[in-house]
Order: sequence, then C-alpha cells, then structure tokens
Amino acid sequence: MGDLSGEVVLFLVLAALAAGFVDAVVGGGGLIQLPALLLGLPGASVVQIAATNKLASFCGTSISAATYVRRIHPDPRTFLPLMLAAGLGSVGGALVASMLPRSAFDPIILVVLVVVGAYVWFKPSVGQLTNLRFQGGKHVTVVVLTGLTIGFYDGAIGPGTGSFFVFALVGLLGYNFLEASAKAKLANWATNLAALAVFVPQGAVIWQLALPMAAANITGGYLGARLAVARGAGFVRVFFLVVVAGFVVRLGGQLVGWW
Repeated sequence: MGDLSGEVVLFLVLAALAAGFVDAVVGGGGLIQLPALLLGLPGASVVQIAATNKLASFCGTSISAATYVRRIHPDPRTFLPLMLAAGLGSVGGALVASMLPRSAFDPIILVVLVVVGAYVWFKPSVGQLTNLRFQGGKHVTVVVLTGLTIGFYDGAIGPGTGSFFVFALVGLLGYNFLEASAKAKLANWATNLAALAVFVPQGAVIWQLALPMAAANITGGYLGARLAVARGAGFVRVFFLVVVAGFVVRLGGQLVGWW
C-alpha cells in the first residue's frame, strides 16, 4: 500500500470505533468495518482488507471479552468448548474460502436474519432469563456443533458472526442476552485469532492502518461492553433487533442492486 491520506485514515478509524461498540454489545461490527475498508481502500487486495479488518476486530474483541469475563463471569463449561470449536471451524472456513463465492451465501444469510429478527421480536421473553434447554453431555455437544458451524462461516465469510453466536446461544441453548453476548465475544475472539494465525505470517496486514483502527476498535469495544453490562439483557435485546434490521436492509439492498 502507498501513503494513506488523513481523510481515509480518519474515516476508517471512526468506522472501527463504531464497529467495536456494536460488536461488543451484540456482535456484527464487521458489517460496519469491512464495507468501510472496501470503500476506503479500493486498491487493496481482498486478503489485505480481510487481514487488516481481523486485526482491528481482534484487538477490540480482546478488550470487550475481558470486560465481560470480569463482570459477568461466564461459565467456562460452555465458553471453553465453544471457543475451541469456533477456532477450529474458522480455520476450516478459511481453507475453503476461495471456493465459496459470497454471492451464494447472501440469500441464505438474509433469510436467516429475517427469521432470527422475527423470532426475537414476537417472543419478547426470549433472552430475558437463562433457561438452559440441554444439560450435561448434550449441552456440550450442541455448544461444539454451534461453534464449528458459526466458526466455519466466520472463516469463510465473516460479517455478522457475533450476532449469529448471540442468537444461537439465546434461541438454541437458552441463555439470556447478556450472558450470550459474553460467551459470543469469547468465541469471536477465538475465530479472529485463528484467522490472524493465517494472515499475519502471509504479511497481509496493513499495519500503518490496522494499528490506529485497532486502538479505535478497542475504545468502542470497551464502551459497548460496559454499557451492555450496565443496562442488562433488555437493552441488549433491543440493540440486537436494531442491528439485525440494519443487516437485513444492507444485504437486501445488495441483492436487489441498490448498492
């Protein structure tokens, strides 16, 4: 990459700040940060954009995950197998990413998001209290399958991963939104780390941009996690619905050619 203008750096740093905040609350910050990178760096390769996005996201996720662990104390019997499975799934997704065109996934993701949003909207009790649907070995099995599936998606495509983790933990496993956000953040941290293990040795990260974006993402992640913890599951539910609605509009617009 050549020299980056101050305007481009400022634009991408602000995008990283917003992405870090959204990602810390309900996940999905990549749907802010990744398009901003594509817009701000038209001459960069796909792998440079993906690597720079992952580094900034990883730094922000590290801070928000630590904040959740300190304040929520999520159960390691769930988040440890979830993190491991998600990391392995992410590696698998990254290995086959070149064979899976994004256009093939957009309609599927759009349908899933509409179903997810409708389910949460029409069942306001969902995610307010923890009511686990599985116990013992069955719980761990569902956690591992969830981690592998969503981790694979993150490695192959990425944006919206945190929101999918949140919904799976709420709708499938029975956690409340706040606990689900904490565990989702830890799983997303693992998927980002797995991807960086591939990208950094390749020299794909644009460091002069990734570092200021990482600092902004950290700030947004810290503020978002603190606010989510302070406001509770009800706030996270509303924020989740707003973010899902935004995703639906954006993906729907892409499919019909609005942008």
